[in-house]
Amino acid sequence: MSKRIKCTLSYDGTHFSGYQIQPGKRTVQGELERVLEQMHKGKAIRATASGRTDAGVHAYGQVIHFDTFLSLSADQWKKALNAQLPDDIVIKDVQEADPSFHARFSAKAKEYRYKVRIAQERDVFLRNYCYHYPYPLDMEAMRRALRLMEGTHDFTSFCSAKTDIDDRIRTIYQADMAVDQEMLEFRLIGNGFLYNMVRIIVGTILEVGQGKRSADSISTILEAKDRRYAGPTAPPQGLYLWKVYYDN
Repeated sequence: MSKRIKCTLSYDGTHFSGYQIQPGKRTVQGELERVLEQMHKGKAIRATASGRTDAGVHAYGQVIHFDTFLSLSADQWKKALNAQLPDDIVIKDVQEADPSFHARFSAKAKEYRYKVRIAQERDVFLRNYCYHYPYPLDMEAMRRALRLMEGTHDFTSFCSAKTDIDDRIRTIYQADMAVDQEMLEFRLIGNGFLYNMVRIIVGTILEVGQGKRSADSISTILEAKDRRYAGPTAPPQGLYLWKVYYDN
């Protein structure tokens, strides 16, 4: 009898071409499905995620599901998968889920975090895990701008022009940031995010911090519904899919 398994995992996105499987490229989904196929004696098993992450983007709490006919406990699944997966993927939690559970469609909200290092000198050991941005920043103006992101808006201005999704209305429940010495961390929780949305928000807020645009300009950018009004897309290495929220 088939069972649905839910896994929460972390991965270092540095050496991946993103989550989604792509021919000839190393992906998180490709590594997961390779191990699952081995465990199922050559039968292809699909690992469905809460959402895709791009090349270089990390995950602290990505969630996937897959269906299996193997009779293993949650602890056995965790040990078996971690024993065979590469070092840059770790399974943190395994649960048997209801057959109706879907990693993507059952999600109620997602939390992304973006790390910016604001020290003057580059740190060679952190270059793949944060965005180095050594410029003076007005933190209070950035916080005001972030608060204007909260609520339900059409985020067309804050998504890639390549986005093929017509419905671009999303709700941001929380948009804030914290500073810990030389590290600035943005935190965004919402019911969904468009392609490059978090990275464009961060790129725009950093321009507010530099005084290149005002905090109040966020409302104008949202109303414009035009990508050209927003700031640059911040690089991928600072972005983390932090947590996916479900009803239980």
